[in-house]
Amino acid sequence: MKRLLLIALFAYIILNGCGSPSAPVNSNNKSDISPRNTGITRENAYNDLFLDSAVVEKFITSQKLDDTIATRLRSFYNARNFEFAWLDSRGPVEQAAAFRSLYNYSKDSTSNKTLDRRLDALMDEDSLEISATDPQMVNTELQLTWRLINYFQEKSASIAQLEHMVPIQRYPVMVLADSMLQTNDKMFPAVAVMKGPLKAYREYVSKGGWQPVPAVKKGLKIGQSSPEIIPIKKRLFITGELKNNDSSEVFTTELEAAVNSFRSSNGYTQNGVLNDTVTNALNIPAEERLQQLLVNIERMKWMPETPAGKLILVNIPAFVLHVTDGSRRLFDMDIVVGKEGHSTTMFSGVLNQVVFSPYWNIPRSIVRKEILPAIGRNKRYLASKHMEVTGTANGLPVIRQLPGAHNALGKVKFLFPNSYNIYFHDTPEKGLFNRDNRAYSHGCIRLKDPVKMAQFVLENSPQWTNEKIDSAMNSGKEKFVAVKDPVPVIITYFTAWSDNGMLHFASDVYGHDIIFRKKLFQ
Repeated sequence: MKRLLLIALFAYIILNGCGSPSAPVNSNNKSDISPRNTGITRENAYNDLFLDSAVVEKFITSQKLDDTIATRLRSFYNARNFEFAWLDSRGPVEQAAAFRSLYNYSKDSTSNKTLDRRLDALMDEDSLEISATDPQMVNTELQLTWRLINYFQEKSASIAQLEHMVPIQRYPVMVLADSMLQTNDKMFPAVAVMKGPLKAYREYVSKGGWQPVPAVKKGLKIGQSSPEIIPIKKRLFITGELKNNDSSEVFTTELEAAVNSFRSSNGYTQNGVLNDTVTNALNIPAEERLQQLLVNIERMKWMPETPAGKLILVNIPAFVLHVTDGSRRLFDMDIVVGKEGHSTTMFSGVLNQVVFSPYWNIPRSIVRKEILPAIGRNKRYLASKHMEVTGTANGLPVIRQLPGAHNALGKVKFLFPNSYNIYFHDTPEKGLFNRDNRAYSHGCIRLKDPVKMAQFVLENSPQWTNEKIDSAMNSGKEKFVAVKDPVPVIITYFTAWSDNGMLHFASDVYGHDIIFRKKLFQ
């Protein structure tokens, strides 16, 4: 994967409002209240839960909200016909996690720890059944909207931005695409960056998309000939990877360049091979790709503005980490991400500690599901894995792995406190970085070059020379080091983005796009 940190990802935007913005959020003019949108029904709503308007009024009274906040709260839910914004019947929606990340990243926002803990508990549940009459769920919903209103007041943003941050209803894909293409470029720069690909894929869909290409039974390379090549050339010509409309059966140098361009834009190694991996991606329908673009444009509006200083940004589906300083790209790094992350879409933290030669404190779930059965099969399992029991907790042994080359965390880890208990770390399994799909770990993020990361985060601490870093990583003795200038970290989940005019796609490794599409499109 190439560059990801774009103005498209850092621009703070809203995608579902066209034309000029409404009055500022802090307006106290009751005429600014959006009329109740009775066109939103249970059949077309983005979420499947609805509030009682009387409950909203009761909340306003009980919380003693001032007139400005109360007006905005009423207007927000009028625009949605009192549809829930943050919860559906299965739990928190993706926007709840995205707003949590954006809100935490903002240094000028106050925090409601009770609300944060409640939201964390909901996101930690694998299976939920939420009721619109549950007082705690209703309170969580309204508290989050109150927080959104306060956040937008601080940013002096428009009413249109406030009321359309969370999708309201499902749309036909072409209708939503047309709406995005009509947005004001200056007002919505991220949409502007994505308009080229969005327009192109809208055009592909309007013309009927493309015909499926046959699966390639055996990898084809330059110089070979096969009838399978003809439809593949036609397909690559449609989306522009192949520049000339060549109808021969020969695998030409031009086709090799086109295949490599397609492989690169889809996150695969540029080896010039035409195989099932390529044809499977080529056969994704144009309308599905258009939906993918729109889903990711929706996600982009929750990104913060470009920070003035250093930032570490991870895009999970791309298996890449990006380090920037303002508008300057410092370096990129391949990563291995968790194979499980159904609740993880976007979150933020601050990298404030480096741990050299770390212990691995093994999570309870791994102890229960993996370690204990292994001990049952082999009494020497712990010793063979350089593990030790340090106590018991809630009926389970507390187990850790000793520092050293055998340690699952490698020789160093980097902490950025977050509610998901995810961190960066080294790994002894270096071979994983040679694979295109790198979703293998238990949840944390493995770094291809942890030494480079250590040098970066400790560069303002002169005592931490390259030699001292190497020594600490190989000492076998755990050592915590505070980062003098902590670095913000943002974890994102983008499966489509544009970079210097090239559109990139990545696999939906956690299945988030599937859920989002079902909620967003008719």
